Order: sequence, then C-alpha cells, then structure tokens
Amino acid sequence: MLKLIPILLAILYALAMYRFSAWRTGRELDTRSTELADARLKALTDRMAQALDLPRIRVNIYEIEPVNGLAAPDGRIFLTRGFYDRYRAGEVTAEELASVIAHELGHVALGHTRRRMIDFSGQNALRTALAMILSRFLPGIGIYIANALTTLLAARVSRKDEYEADAYAAALLTKAGIGTAHQKSLFAKLEDLAGSRGGVVPAWLMSHPATADRIRAIETLESRWQPVTAD
Repeated sequence: MLKLIPILLAILYALAMYRFSAWRTGRELDTRSTELADARLKALTDRMAQALDLPRIRVNIYEIEPVNGLAAPDGRIFLTRGFYDRYRAGEVTAEELASVIAHELGHVALGHTRRRMIDFSGQNALRTALAMILSRFLPGIGIYIANALTTLLAARVSRKDEYEADAYAAALLTKAGIGTAHQKSLFAKLEDLAGSRGGVVPAWLMSHPATADRIRAIETLESRWQPVTAD
C-alpha cells in the first residue's frame, strides 16, 4: 500500500491542477478579451454558422501580442490581438483568419479542448510519478528522463489533435463555400507570422505537425472530395 502512495498523491495533484487550470484560464480570458466586431469576418463566420446550422459563431479577441488562435475549455473561440493586427495590416486575409476560426471550432467539436486540460493535468501527474520512481533507480537523472518522456507523449497527442482539427476545418470551409486554399496559404505564412527567426521555431509550433505535412494531409482530403463525373 505504501508503494502506491506516490501514485495516489500524483492523481490527487492532477485533479487539483485541472480544476485550478480551468479556473485560471477562464478568469484570464474573461478579463482580457472582448467580442470581435469586424463586418468582413462576420460575413465569413455567418457562412460557417449556416453550414453548421448554428445561429451564429461568436469570436473573441484575446488581448495578447503573440499570433495564435485558441479554443477555451468552455467552447469559446479566440483570436489573439496580435493575429487580428496582422489581418488589419494586410499580412493575413479575412479568409485565412476564417480558417483559423474553423480550426478552433474543430478542437471544440472534437472534444480536444476539455481533453487537453485533463491531459495536461494527467501529464503532470505522470511526470511526478515517473520522477519519483525513476529517481530511486537513477538518482540525479530520473527526473530528466521523466520530463523527456512526458514531453514526447504530449507532443505526439497534440500533433494528432492538430491533424484532426485541420480536417474538420477543411470540411467546414468547403461546405461553407470558402474553400481550403486559404487554409493552406495560411500554413505557409505561420512561422513568419509567429516570429520564427534564424531557424528557431516558436514553442507553440513545436507541438504542431510540420507545415508541409499539414498541407499534404488537406490535399489528400481534397482528392477524396473531388466530384465524380460521368464518362
């Protein structure tokens, strides 16, 4: 029984971290965001809402500078101020920004947002338990091995989620008549938009699939969706 105590403590820690993280994230987004008011983007989100049989799609601006989009655990969709400013500056088109919104809608629809919060807490618990166990056999380096293993696991799960959200967005954009060309063109811009310089990839991109792989996956879907014509 005593041998199980570290694991039980890690599980309790994970539950506490999940609740705290959800509360902190919600509070941060509430205090630092406002609803997006942009006629061009609203016209595009209205088309996506119609395709989804929804009255509307609300998008919020999160007042931080990094270029990103995100979906909150409660289902709300956010674009960062930095991303919206790039659009206003003409570096990103309205259709490309709509593809980001579609991607985040995919995370919500596929249950990624809630699961990620749980996974984050679970990974912390796993990291703690592994560190305790490995440190007994490998003093001094056990904690580093535990960190490396959990980081690799988290990145693999995250990349899988990104592919799934990309596929959802591609289907939604196609159904809404916006198309996937803008989704692919945005991928080609992402590293520069996110501030990648000198071969250093921004941290949030490291958990995403490679750009070429994401484009290739969408093109594979497009080939399946080509209409069949009679000879």
